[in-house]
Amino acid sequence: MDCVRLDPSDNVVTATRSLAANTAIESVQTSGLIPSGHKIATASINQGEAVRKYAQVIGFASQDIASGEHVHTHNVAFRATDADYEFATDLRPVTAVPEHERDTFMGFRRDNGSVGTRNYIAIVTSVNCSATAARMIADHFTPDVLADYPNVDGVAAFVHGTGCGMAGDGDGFEALQRVMWGYARHPNHAGVLMVGLGCEMNQIDWLLDAWGLKQGPLFQTMNIQNVAGLRRTVELGIEKVAAMLPLANQAKRTACPVSELKVALQCGGSDAWSGITANPALGYACDLLVAQGGTGVLAETPEVYGAEHLLTRRAIDRAVGDKLIALIRWWEDYTARNRGSMDNNPSPGNKKGGLTTILEKSLGAVAKGGTTPLTGVYRYAEQVTARGFTFMDSPGYDPASVTGQIAGGCNLVCFTTGRGSAFGSKPSPTIKVATNTEMAVRMSEDMDVDAGTILSSGVSVAEKGREIYDLFLRVASGEASKSEAQGLGDYEFVPWQIGAVM
Repeated sequence: MDCVRLDPSDNVVTATRSLAANTAIESVQTSGLIPSGHKIATASINQGEAVRKYAQVIGFASQDIASGEHVHTHNVAFRATDADYEFATDLRPVTAVPEHERDTFMGFRRDNGSVGTRNYIAIVTSVNCSATAARMIADHFTPDVLADYPNVDGVAAFVHGTGCGMAGDGDGFEALQRVMWGYARHPNHAGVLMVGLGCEMNQIDWLLDAWGLKQGPLFQTMNIQNVAGLRRTVELGIEKVAAMLPLANQAKRTACPVSELKVALQCGGSDAWSGITANPALGYACDLLVAQGGTGVLAETPEVYGAEHLLTRRAIDRAVGDKLIALIRWWEDYTARNRGSMDNNPSPGNKKGGLTTILEKSLGAVAKGGTTPLTGVYRYAEQVTARGFTFMDSPGYDPASVTGQIAGGCNLVCFTTGRGSAFGSKPSPTIKVATNTEMAVRMSEDMDVDAGTILSSGVSVAEKGREIYDLFLRVASGEASKSEAQGLGDYEFVPWQIGAVM
């Protein structure tokens, strides 16, 4: 099979391998070299006419395109489309698994009823000025120090580059406070130490008051100015964390229903195969999760742009659909104010992998969300309370997006990639799914699942989706994902910085 046609109405197909000129595919011959993953016109497309893939518009011919010609950035232009939004018109019924028949995983049941997949002690900073102190405290707790606490997965510092030089209200401040609250109360954390400087705009005390956080043996705060300097802050921080360790070590894994899993659905380093192999397979896994009463959280608003009309049709009601459209309009304004374009999102690597416009990328990206109804739409880092398939506003920048999803309560991350990604996250482990077998073999130490076998070996999307779902349960129960085994996750905490730096 030299090419893949995704819908009979498409006027392009995708090459499954590099094709030389004059290669016969379908009813045409290639007019030049076609790289693997790139598109070939199967009919003449006149300048200004729509280029169609997935039975959707992915761009418009910027010049006449002959049948058999390579179709890519040199002859396809992005143009904003006028979506015809429908609401709740594609609600496919979910065959829910009865509660007494649901799968289980071995998780940490917390006192408030939430369930964790890991058991960390977190050091959360309010401002960049306390980042060094937090890292010094965390660095003290080496594997040797933690050897006496086998039920503790580690001590992790969550540091960032903002927290001051910002307005004390508005989108940016509120998003940062939601991130801090989400990490402070995350079910994958047995204990939390918050560290500030003292004079920053993002005051820890404001967070405690606003969100009703109470200090106790497993939740402590301090700031450098009150403690009297960096050295003493580090010493006191070590003392505080050391006192938490015996308490955190008392946590034990017990059987918990899969309905307690909340999985962040992510992609990065995408290629043309993302929307054909890995993303549909993850979508199938998401459907299985939802049938068990669990939750999938799609994000990256710029990477659903041009495909949002498919999601509004799955919204459970008009209110949920309108929330998504409002986010799209905000992003159009946000990029325009900053003299950008929504089509700036596809990276050079995405384009080298065969993706031409943001419309094409988005149509493949939404496949991660499967087929079940869209039950809720959330602000960045907002607590996700609805079960089922949901959406969270975020940038397409992976670390910032995943940070928001984890803050929203995701206790597991699944990340598809075509070009290859060295991404991991704490406290919620990341599973990585390769879109193509060549990359999966080349980066075998990084990839947990090879979805390329859907093309290379004829494995069905359903079989691969089941494989991903089964891995959800094993990793949630404590099996290390490959990114986790390599120690990734300490530098991927990146709160989305919105607004002016002053």
